[in-house]
Amino acid sequence: MIWLEALSYVVTILGFPTAILVIVREERLRRENEENELHRQLSEEYDNFLRLVMDNADLLLLSKNSLPEPLSDEKRERTDIIFRILISLFEKAYIILYTDGMEGQARRRWLSWEDDMVEWCARDDFRTALPYLLEGEDDAFGKHILQLAKRHT
Repeated sequence: MIWLEALSYVVTILGFPTAILVIVREERLRRENEENELHRQLSEEYDNFLRLVMDNADLLLLSKNSLPEPLSDEKRERTDIIFRILISLFEKAYIILYTDGMEGQARRRWLSWEDDMVEWCARDDFRTALPYLLEGEDDAFGKHILQLAKRHT
């Protein structure tokens, strides 16, 4: 009978911390899976955006240079709409993925998005449009992308 009581103490002493470790590990894995899924969804949205850009190839949005002025009203409006979609996507990525002091996989995911932002900020027409594109957007995101845009001025 004493050995059963001793065994119950051993199970309590070892089992409780083990259960806590298992719960913490499972929670971390769940969180990582959620972050991976969010990143996958954002990447899919960006892929869809690039298809939109491809469907509007006459706007030359993937070239490094802006279209020569003057643009027709129709081309200007399509460009503005596409830029608004892009800013919305970048803001969503910023809100979901960006945190101060990121490390590891989270940092790699964010830097991938930041590379895309820097690439778009290299375009004169995009940088010129930023002030009105950022109206009503998240303040922290606005400050961040404006800092990225300053690299190209």
